[in-house]
Amino acid sequence: MRNSTENKVKLVLIRHGATESNLKHSYLGKADEGLSQVGIFKLNENKNSGIYPQVDRLYTSPMKRCIQTADIIYPGIKKCVIREWEEIDFGVFEGKDYKELCHTKEYQKWIDSNGELPFPGGESREAFIKRCEAGFVRMVSDMKKKESLLSVGIVVHGGTIMALLSSFFNGEYFSYQVKNGEGYVCYRLDSGQIIDLKRI
Repeated sequence: MRNSTENKVKLVLIRHGATESNLKHSYLGKADEGLSQVGIFKLNENKNSGIYPQVDRLYTSPMKRCIQTADIIYPGIKKCVIREWEEIDFGVFEGKDYKELCHTKEYQKWIDSNGELPFPGGESREAFIKRCEAGFVRMVSDMKKKESLLSVGIVVHGGTIMALLSSFFNGEYFSYQVKNGEGYVCYRLDSGQIIDLKRI
């Protein structure tokens, strides 16, 4: 049971806007692809509708699509880059879609494992989650240096959101999937507990 006197900071987790690879449903991990025109339009549309809460501090993945998204949603707010939050390395699946992969033995083996096997030539989910956790710890350490910090924006990848929430809020990894430009709002207590998770 939590102490009612604990301070809490609002966390706003947002998946980056759509890229051309996202629109084609291709695996996009380490490739540093920027936003598509469709993605930019949708982010501006979302922003103008008021769905994104205001934040006092902003943390992002170092990848172009996240930096661009942060600039659109939160212009003028200084970004702190968390390198551990790069998207997972999809290995030989990078840049390919289901149709290109579905008849290969490597892909079928990975599907049969329910995504538990490492991506061939890439990263395992376990290693990726640990990397994202380390980035979260680094963010929290930086947050402690800031006075009167009430809300924090986190602009990252869909995989990063799944990794962070399955680790710190519990639940199944794939249950936290979100579309481009969408995400979650929750609160982090002094104890480290994450509470009150809601979709944006």
